[in-house]
Amino acid sequence: MAEGLGRKILKNFNVSSAGTNPENVNINAINSMMEIGIDISNYKSKKISIEKINNFDLVITLCGDAKDKCPIINSKKHIHWPIKDPSKFKGNHSQIMIGFSKVRDLIERKIIDLNENINFN
Repeated sequence: MAEGLGRKILKNFNVSSAGTNPENVNINAINSMMEIGIDISNYKSKKISIEKINNFDLVITLCGDAKDKCPIINSKKHIHWPIKDPSKFKGNHSQIMIGFSKVRDLIERKIIDLNENINFN
């Protein structure tokens, strides 16, 4: 979800995502993003690579799991957003989708704020 939102909002930046344990994109994430007109159905989960990560000007980790398991980050800037992993939400389908939408909206607000305040100097 973060990559899809980042690509939409941060048009002047190369946005890419990776995970500590790559797996198929969660169908609930796909559906949540489709609700706001962003199609991530063709996105692929990628494994974090130290070589690649060090080429980025900014690295943002989401969820405590990513922060704890992420390889040492030597990028110029690192931000951690402690956001709950929606794939771990429990409940019926409606409750889980509400959780995904809340996480999606939180990530969107954080990316909008980042875009308004980004400064690499």
